[in-house]
Amino acid sequence: MLNYKRVTPRKIPDIKEREAYMVGGGIASLAAAVFLIRDAKMPGENIYIIEKTPVNGGCLDGSGDPENGYLLRGGRMFEEHYEATWDLLGSIPSLDDPEKTILDEVVEFNKEYVGSSKCRLVGTPGKKVDFSKYELTFRHLNEMNELIMTPEERLGGITIEQWFSKDFFETNFWYFWATMFAFQPWHSVAEMRRYMLRFMHLVPGLNRIEGVKRTPYNQYDSIILPIQKWLKERGVNFIMGTKVVDVEITERDGKKYITKLYTKGQNGDGALKVGEKDLVFITLGSMVDNSTYGDLDHPPVLNRGEGDSWRLWRKLVEKDPSLGNPDVFAGDINKTKWESFTITFRGDKFLKMLEEFTGNRTGTGGLVTFKDSSWLMSIVAFRQPHFRNQPEDVTVLWGYGLFVDREGDYIKKPMSQATGREIFLELLYHLGWLDKKDELMESVINVRTAMMPYITAHFMPRKPGDRPPVIPENYANLALMGQYVEVPGECVFTVEYSVKSAMMGVYGLLDLGREVPPAHTPYQEVPVLLKAIETLVDDDKKELFKYTMKLYLAGKL
Repeated sequence: MLNYKRVTPRKIPDIKEREAYMVGGGIASLAAAVFLIRDAKMPGENIYIIEKTPVNGGCLDGSGDPENGYLLRGGRMFEEHYEATWDLLGSIPSLDDPEKTILDEVVEFNKEYVGSSKCRLVGTPGKKVDFSKYELTFRHLNEMNELIMTPEERLGGITIEQWFSKDFFETNFWYFWATMFAFQPWHSVAEMRRYMLRFMHLVPGLNRIEGVKRTPYNQYDSIILPIQKWLKERGVNFIMGTKVVDVEITERDGKKYITKLYTKGQNGDGALKVGEKDLVFITLGSMVDNSTYGDLDHPPVLNRGEGDSWRLWRKLVEKDPSLGNPDVFAGDINKTKWESFTITFRGDKFLKMLEEFTGNRTGTGGLVTFKDSSWLMSIVAFRQPHFRNQPEDVTVLWGYGLFVDREGDYIKKPMSQATGREIFLELLYHLGWLDKKDELMESVINVRTAMMPYITAHFMPRKPGDRPPVIPENYANLALMGQYVEVPGECVFTVEYSVKSAMMGVYGLLDLGREVPPAHTPYQEVPVLLKAIETLVDDDKKELFKYTMKLYLAGKL
């Protein structure tokens, strides 16, 4: 990994006199702070990270304890060509061995835990489904081909279900795709196209989730904690429990500047004055804004209020309409929400049963999707321990449901209204283990649930301009970051997207003379393209496919 060549950045003569303000404490802000210190040589004490919660990391989270149970809102997947991410992690020492970097840890971990699912799809009750076939017809393949050949700017506002035939959503391919990336039929077909192009080299192993990289622990423990430690050691200021609620924009000589940040915090309202040579980095929107939580006996209560990060973005747009369109993404939470759950067990009985059922050693299988589940439930057993403070006799399982408003198949209520206990029983029903429910329930310490109103907001159908550029036109000291800015060629629901937006912001505002690595383009490699297409064609159609490709390559079609 890390095929990206670093170039020595140019020196910024007045960098020690400048300050930088990061709005939001997610991975984008942390990465921007690292790049400012490492590449621009800005003193750490000149950097301020402003976060409304008591914890940094944004959606890269992981919390809890063995007594009350653990909680993950989600888990991010990585792959070989996340150049900006590997560049970042290759600079930060491991918490366990300072002689190694986080990147070293990830590489070593993925050599030992090689992912290849032996049980990707399960039918109810507890029947393994043949997942070797993608079940795509030539019509579906033609629709895919047409999508790839259509320029993104012509796909504005079009949904996936408007593009593909109705029976496309009953294929194994769609189950693989939807549950691996969290796409829904009403999401943006332009975004799906990006994923198809960006991850084309992963298509041959898509049904087995091969080529995916993971971190040794959850991303908070594996990534956020060591980065935060590195930044603190260099004097970075963390202003916690404080949110930026508005900004002041001043225009001078044809340039726009952020000159003030208005805050609300534990000590009341405040304002931070920003100099014209200072830098402001704002993470737009948040996929985990307004998350609410449930447990074994209580469902989470959906928060339909306006999230703080979205409110700030709307205020920015009121002042300058060129800064994007937040309502496109956050205007319909019924289409952007789903719910995840984390089950904490006493002992490893459940995971041992799951190993026997799936054929995968814990940590090597990835998502198991229950194809007949009304909630479209999926689970994944990460390598144990998945938390740094997790004892040997405690294990965890994570899962989520895409259709939280549908009535369950065993629990006759929507997932959104189900308790953690009921979600566990629904899972046992789909595994065919209801006859063991009493003994398995005895091993459950807690089932903690998370309802996230905006978790797929970034997938909503969009048009050019809805996502603003990282450095908006005519702004001298502002960079926008995160899932709701435009990062050309990259896939939005990834850590790479956030990290690269931070890199673009730092390098662009300071004109460092160091290039940001471009998005990986496997679709431009003919062998990769042909292998991907051939993979998607089931065995009974391969001969016809090969004959068609020969005619195509010979110029006869």
